[in-house]
Amino acid sequence: MERLFERLRTGDDSALGELTPTLYKELHRIASRHLSAERQGHTLQPTALVHEAYLKMVDGSSRDYADRVHFLAVASRVMRQVLVDYARAKASLKRSAPDAGAAGRTTSLEVQAGEGLDMNELLALDAALDALAEENAELAQLIEFKYFGGLTAEETAEALGKSVHVVRHDLRFAQAWLRERLSR
Repeated sequence: MERLFERLRTGDDSALGELTPTLYKELHRIASRHLSAERQGHTLQPTALVHEAYLKMVDGSSRDYADRVHFLAVASRVMRQVLVDYARAKASLKRSAPDAGAAGRTTSLEVQAGEGLDMNELLALDAALDALAEENAELAQLIEFKYFGGLTAEETAEALGKSVHVVRHDLRFAQAWLRERLSR
C-alpha cells in the first residue's frame, strides 16, 4: 500500500484507482458513520456518499496523501463537505418558517441511536467547526478524525505524531469549545 501512496504523490493518477478498492470498506464505514449522524430518511446512502467523495477527490488538485490514515481523514473531510453542501442546497430550496420546536434544541456532538442532525443543526455544526479551525486548525482536525472519520485516539495520535494522552486532552478541549459555541 505504501507504494500506491508513493505513486500517487509522484502524480500517477492510476494509483488512486488502485488504492480506492483496497480502502473501500473503510470508506464505506466512514460514510455510514457520517450518515448515522444525519436525520432519518436522508436521501443519500453510504455508497453514494463514498462515490461523491471519490469524485471530488479525483477532481481535486492535491493528491499528496502521506499514508492510509491521512487518505481516510481527507476522505472523511470531503464526505462532510458533501453533506454540508447537500444540506445547504436543501435549505435554500425550503425557505420556510423555522420549526416552532427548533428554537429550544441545541446541537450536541453525540448523536443518539435512531436520531440525527437536521439540516440547520448540521449547518450550525459546520459553521462552528469552521470557526474552531480558524482559531485552532489542529483541534478542528481532531474533531473531524474522531467524529466524522471514526478514528480512535490511538489512530489519530499515530496520524498526527502525538501521544494518545495529548490527543485525548485536546479532543476534550475541542468538544467543550464546540459545545459552548453551539449553545449560543
